[in-house]
Amino acid sequence: MHMQHYRERIIVDPDIMLGRPVIKGTRITVDLILKKLSEGMTTEDLLEAYPHLTREDILAALSYSADVISQEEMIAP
Repeated sequence: MHMQHYRERIIVDPDIMLGRPVIKGTRITVDLILKKLSEGMTTEDLLEAYPHLTREDILAALSYSADVISQEEMIAP
């Protein structure tokens, strides 16, 4: 998923979930999706647990996260 695509699905609004990135039209945060995936949930598990999510939303959360991490500046100890 390209950056333009995730920007259509991920929003940051100070009035929604304290400004954390969420899937547009939901209160499902990007970090919740990542946490659930890291705990072993599959895409299918997520779609079943959160009926408002789509497969594209999950891919957008992953793409957003990869983009944010790629822009991080590492400071050597």
